[in-house]
Amino acid sequence: MGFGDLKSKAGLEALNNFLGDRSYIDGYSPSAADAVVFEALTGAPASSLAHALRWYNHIKSYGDLRKSFPGTRKPVGSYGTASAAAAADDDDDDDDDIDLFGDDDDDTAAQEELKKKRIEDYANRKAKKPVLIAKSSIILEVKPWDDETDMKIVEKNVRSIEADGLRWAASKLVPVGYGINKLQINCVVEDDKIGTDFLEEEITKFEDVVQSVDIVAFNKI
Repeated sequence: MGFGDLKSKAGLEALNNFLGDRSYIDGYSPSAADAVVFEALTGAPASSLAHALRWYNHIKSYGDLRKSFPGTRKPVGSYGTASAAAAADDDDDDDDDIDLFGDDDDDTAAQEELKKKRIEDYANRKAKKPVLIAKSSIILEVKPWDDETDMKIVEKNVRSIEADGLRWAASKLVPVGYGINKLQINCVVEDDKIGTDFLEEEITKFEDVVQSVDIVAFNKI
């Protein structure tokens, strides 16, 4: 169950395979699950375990913020396997309990008509339900190399990043000492389209002016 011993090669390989098509241990944003698994590791995975290493560096970048990741902390062995709850539809009303196909013992014309009506009614109710788009507000801190870096160019570069599900918002410069300022900028993202790893990777591509990127706040909205 779970990844097994995360201090062993087999455990790390299981973690790497698990993260092959996931950004986080559970869900679409950092949670207590990521903090628990991160703390179970003795250090960064080998470079050959690219998925696990990417995830490790991303979670590591949060620093002490890991302690406040949302969710309930569970034993590390409970992570890494498909949960029965995850397989359930997130629709929690009684629609899912409807027997769409009735009793097949007597497949009469009347029963077929009743089945058809039930299916149509069910489809109509599902179609009327509003689609909720999960969004998050993220505050990033972008640090320059030195006091000679033009922060207007830094901000212009950051705002030039465009993607479906990403909207840049307010920003400000925060002094860090010795005449150096860092850019603190807010953005709103759609959780199923944009992750913090994407933002970090895109911003650090401007390596001539950007030294590093930190996540200072991550809130669901």
